[in-house]
Amino acid sequence: MNGILLIGMPGMGEWILIGLVVLIFFGAKKIPEFAKGLGRGIREFKDAVSDVKKEVDQAGKEVEKLEQGK
Repeated sequence: MNGILLIGMPGMGEWILIGLVVLIFFGAKKIPEFAKGLGRGIREFKDAVSDVKKEVDQAGKEVEKLEQGK
């Protein structure tokens, strides 16, 4: 069973091959731009998750206040 789970996981050799293919297709100049865009996307996602969490916490506090007022 464990062997089945590990079939799709790339090893170090595969990661190096993937990196070389990306380098060939996009070139050395495009990789930093791609990484910067990826970083921005991750940051925006984290900010959105944080905003949703704040809204949920705030709504929970409002519900608690309403329940205490009854």
